[in-house]
Amino acid sequence: MSELEQRLVRLVASVRLASAPAREAARSELDMKTKPRGSLGRLEEIAAGIAAARGTASPGPLRATVVVAAADHGIAAEGVSAYPQEVTAQMLANFATGGAAVCVLAKAAGADLVVVDAGVATALDLEGVRSVPIVRGSANATKGPALTRDDAVRAVLAGADLAEELTLSGTTVLGLGEMGIANTTVAAALAAALLGRDPEALCGPGTGVDVDGVTHKVAVVRAMLAANEPDPADAIGCLAAVGGCEIGFLAGVALGGAARDSVVVLDGFISSVAGLVAASLAPGFTSHAVASHLSPEPGHAIVLERLHLRPVLDLGLRLGEGSGAALALPILAAARDILVEMSTFAAAGVTDTGR
Repeated sequence: MSELEQRLVRLVASVRLASAPAREAARSELDMKTKPRGSLGRLEEIAAGIAAARGTASPGPLRATVVVAAADHGIAAEGVSAYPQEVTAQMLANFATGGAAVCVLAKAAGADLVVVDAGVATALDLEGVRSVPIVRGSANATKGPALTRDDAVRAVLAGADLAEELTLSGTTVLGLGEMGIANTTVAAALAAALLGRDPEALCGPGTGVDVDGVTHKVAVVRAMLAANEPDPADAIGCLAAVGGCEIGFLAGVALGGAARDSVVVLDGFISSVAGLVAASLAPGFTSHAVASHLSPEPGHAIVLERLHLRPVLDLGLRLGEGSGAALALPILAAARDILVEMSTFAAAGVTDTGR
């Protein structure tokens, strides 16, 4: 086994189930708050999940960082996107100047934002963008593997390294976002490979292709799978086969965050597929995860169902780039505050009927 694979094995082994005792203690604490039991609905479920991930029924104030990873894809040559490939680099420049939706939404949520070039085709030197390129754009997966296996492992490990750095500096919530022209096609292919589902169930309009465009995308995904025959039991092999340096990077962020007792907030379809890769490697990951919202992309609901995650929001968002994750952060903060700061019946001197 190579040194890279050994590092991956150690990373996967470090991801354990979130704390069941902390979850139950949080539920008991919520039942003692000055309200009818369960009356705050999903907010109580989210609060208990935060407690489980953090390993305590009294978690400290949440500090969130949204990580946006970008990469280009050889499959863009097959005409699967409504936008040309150069838009990936252009959007990174937009992130760097604070002009993108996630920049505005992260700021509104009081979250830090880290933007990563994980494999954009054009080498960039942008202030505020970290350059961690695994490759300068993946290969066209209709003709063979998009990535080498080593590069797929490197992408995951690079994301885990960033998660470790951020959590050591105080981050307790990691939001996942992505950017990359053609990456809904890559995500659909990866989900199809890992779930054994027909691409027709997973492909949607992405950046806005029409019905004929979706039909073409389905055909391209089928060609990707036929050219590589990925093994659903081998998540790294699937990642290498159909690609996605940013997806692999975010899977590593997810694993690294879970290993360090962080809450990991998935955005839309593509980052949820990154979560699917993480869960395929380390099933305990999902106990640390929150699905921020439900995208109209048809594959998103399928992936979330496999991850056993219910979305917090349903606003028809299909932008990506971490926008939904950023929007959900104030709800997570509110759930934590209810758990820790709301008075109990005993402390407030209010009669508890036990209901």
